[in-house]
Amino acid sequence: MRNSLRTALRAGAIALAGAMLALGSAAVPAQAAPADAPGEVGPQVVGGTPAAQGEFPWIVRLSMGCGGAMYTPSLVLTAAHCVGATGNNTSITATWGVIDLQDPARTTRTSNYVYRAPGYNGTGKDWALIRLSSPITTAPLLKIATDTSLHSGEFDVMGWGATASGGAQQRYLRKAKVPFITDTQCQSAGGDYSGLVFNEEICAGNWASGGVDTCQGDSGGPMVKRNASNEWIQVGIVSWGIGCAQAQKPGVYSEVRYFSTDIYNAAVSLGGAPGGVSVTGPGNQSTTVGTAVTLNSTASGGTAPYSWSASGLPAGTSISSSTGQITGTPSAAGTYTVTVTATDSASKTGTASFTWTVNPVGSCAATTNGTDVSIPDNNTTGVYSNITIAGCTGNASSTSKVEVHIVHTYKGDLIVDLVAPDGSVYNLHNRSGGSADNIDTIYTVNLSTEVKNGTWRLRARDAASIDTGYINSWTLTL
Repeated sequence: MRNSLRTALRAGAIALAGAMLALGSAAVPAQAAPADAPGEVGPQVVGGTPAAQGEFPWIVRLSMGCGGAMYTPSLVLTAAHCVGATGNNTSITATWGVIDLQDPARTTRTSNYVYRAPGYNGTGKDWALIRLSSPITTAPLLKIATDTSLHSGEFDVMGWGATASGGAQQRYLRKAKVPFITDTQCQSAGGDYSGLVFNEEICAGNWASGGVDTCQGDSGGPMVKRNASNEWIQVGIVSWGIGCAQAQKPGVYSEVRYFSTDIYNAAVSLGGAPGGVSVTGPGNQSTTVGTAVTLNSTASGGTAPYSWSASGLPAGTSISSSTGQITGTPSAAGTYTVTVTATDSASKTGTASFTWTVNPVGSCAATTNGTDVSIPDNNTTGVYSNITIAGCTGNASSTSKVEVHIVHTYKGDLIVDLVAPDGSVYNLHNRSGGSADNIDTIYTVNLSTEVKNGTWRLRARDAASIDTGYINSWTLTL
């Protein structure tokens, strides 16, 4: 039961569950975001207050309903229980730069890789890194603790999670302060707390009275404190707890300083760490033999200029040592694992790897439309994103794939269809998912009665008011 308690009872926000019950408050409506502005949040949120724009400039919201913090321009530090296994992952959207998740000034990135702490099994080791598809170069970075010098006094916590146990997640970022609790006192709470992993976990909260805590939807977010130089330092990662804000049932956080070396080394393996060189590659590619290509990589950190090299390139292509640009015409079909390396003037290196599939002529490879299309609020007419297929023969497969990435703060509003060239409609998503953020899904569709060639359209409709979003990208594999 311990693992389920971690993920189900605190999939980690600033809450006062006990006080909510004492006040006899009604249940929080099951919606992704209240219409209230930050200054209009009701008095039932006793344990926390609205955060100001820019107050925590490294905080990140993740589409699976977790928080995180910018560790490098390309890496978000979060909780292991928020992500799946280590490996390629393009299903996560990170939102940065705003306290209001619907602010049009928000910056978003999709993931391309997840690194989950080795050996994580629900007990301790609750940390992970999410690599973004391209760096957020303007994001301030949050340093992590490397010793126990800040393990005292009060910590700051923040998130978009529920304001009461079992409640809805929030549209606006909230914050609170929680006091340090020793491992021994935390363990004395009994039950699941008896298995507290000293060194790997750290506790915080109002021991005697409860009242302030992180809650469902805050998992992976940072617990921070300012050091002697007035810098924010991440001391913990929201991990688990029993309920939210109950007396003698404090919040449990992954103890960052214990894993600081492992986190740093993992960041290096993913293409860069703080103070080092971070490389962002072009992402996974699918091209055709005989078709000329130009692929770009970028580097940040370290000391420019950079020199570039690459391994695993398809025959007929090469990389510029001065710009990192890959050009040429692939001459042999196959699947290639390409690693791009940038070396700065101080001989520090960073790498990025991607899979490059070179298809034989006439194979009609997967095709992507990555142009953003805004989805108007409460609009049943719908908007379209098109992909045109030409030069292919025969009908599509009975196991055709439609990979959809839509950024939206309440996916239960959405109706998403694939419209074939002949006008046939294939429903992919029909208002399911409730208050969860975004659609990042690969749908398998039987298109065996449809010819491949023609213009295929992804149609998105918003069937309810308040929440908005946009089609980020979609890929059609026939």
